[in-house]
Amino acid sequence: MSVIWFEARRTEPFGPVGVAVSEEPVRRPKGLGKRAWVTTKLVRRVLRALAWSRFVRVTVLGRERVPKSGPVIVASNHISMLDAVFLWGALRRRAVAIAMAELWSWPVVGWLVRRLGQIPVLRRDSESGRSALSQAEQILRHGGVLLIYPEGRLVAPGEWEPYKPGVAKLALATGVPIIPVGTSGTDRVLPMRRSRGAGPAFDRSQRVTIHFGTPIDPAEYDNPEKLLDHLRTQIENLRAAR
Repeated sequence: MSVIWFEARRTEPFGPVGVAVSEEPVRRPKGLGKRAWVTTKLVRRVLRALAWSRFVRVTVLGRERVPKSGPVIVASNHISMLDAVFLWGALRRRAVAIAMAELWSWPVVGWLVRRLGQIPVLRRDSESGRSALSQAEQILRHGGVLLIYPEGRLVAPGEWEPYKPGVAKLALATGVPIIPVGTSGTDRVLPMRRSRGAGPAFDRSQRVTIHFGTPIDPAEYDNPEKLLDHLRTQIENLRAAR
């Protein structure tokens, strides 16, 4: 299947929330540097070995829809702390995620996210949110893959969380397409404490599916709300499909 790709519609450099900036050279983000790429390859080898051994059964659908080069935003639902591990591992390109800042203080995980140049964000902190979006634009400016969870937090079964507008603002400001992803099964492998009841904390017998959808061209939408509504619909459809 051929790769589906939309060229960015903007001709001026990206700027915060669509504001043009000067053509001054910008340092390449750490997450797109050589050290991050080497670490990415090593970690993905471990993840693929686990997948091959069926430690956890993982099915990846539609991966060819992610372009082999150029900037792209990958947006998924968020149902488990394992979501980013499986999504990041399913990609064949280096990728930088916007993640909760608490991870930077965790043993091992903190070292890994720093090494990979991921982007921390403090929840319910507007200044931190603006900084994260600015760093995210730099990833896209340098042709990278940005991973983002529009709900902004883990959502347990039966819960509903509105999408945060950041993903739509980034796409509309830069003209970069969004690849919707439906993730399912991770909430059964590693369920949230508040929703697992008497069940196991970790159940590797459950199957995980990562389903990549057709890229969404932001040029087809004239406001963030319409784009967010369409993105949610696509993610939910992919999540439900088997």
